[in-house]
Amino acid sequence: MTQTVPLDPGALTPDQARALFRAGLRVPTAGWCTGRTQANLIAVPRDQAYDLLLFAQRNPKPCPLLEVTDPGAVSAPIFPGDLRTDLPGYIVYEHGEPVAEVTDVTEYWRGDLVSFLIGCSFTFEAALADAGVPIRHVEQGVNVPMYRTNRTCRRAGEFGGPLVVSMRPVPAAQVADAVRVTARYPSVHGAPVHVGDPLELGITDLGRPDYGDPVEVRVDEVPVFWACGVTPQAAVAASRPKFAIGHAPGHMAITDARDTHHLVP
Repeated sequence: MTQTVPLDPGALTPDQARALFRAGLRVPTAGWCTGRTQANLIAVPRDQAYDLLLFAQRNPKPCPLLEVTDPGAVSAPIFPGDLRTDLPGYIVYEHGEPVAEVTDVTEYWRGDLVSFLIGCSFTFEAALADAGVPIRHVEQGVNVPMYRTNRTCRRAGEFGGPLVVSMRPVPAAQVADAVRVTARYPSVHGAPVHVGDPLELGITDLGRPDYGDPVEVRVDEVPVFWACGVTPQAAVAASRPKFAIGHAPGHMAITDARDTHHLVP
């Protein structure tokens, strides 16, 4: 059955959103379930989980861990839904290559998979909006643009690869506000990793993101870049482990945790 996007997805509860995704709705989740924490998902077999855990520990800016499950678990304390069905989109990887993009990974799920829920910058977007900072991808109704950079993450065992960033155009006069607001959310990427010239990150064309959609950058705006939880999937592509499952970039796990849980004074 075809599902339609609710008129006000921000007003939904996490349970309501997860039910829509379980029924097959595929849509980026920026602006959904206002006040609730969103998370990136990456799941790997148990024999690779320690390396991925170490990769996250060594690269906390792009990989702030919110939860790690036991092998085979399909839910988590902050995510009481089903990790196999209750996200709006998944990518299945074999030897680092995407082999399927689906809305349900039940047929691919393995009993030895360890799932990692990693902080997402969508979590602080309501605070940015409250501070008057525009959220262009939400305004345009598209996915946030994400880019692989020339910055290399610290390797851990099998896993290594480039830092991935998300970009939001910010009016020059509000950049300091954007930095101040997001710095108070260190467990969901925190302050930006770069402000200004994308070439310093090896990004040659903002109009061609590696993941997500391009957005308008106006003449009075500065591109601002935050570390992104798609970084582990870039590590999967670079390191080519035998098997992994990740969320489709921008199509997040909506948890029961509140954004305020991640706010520091």
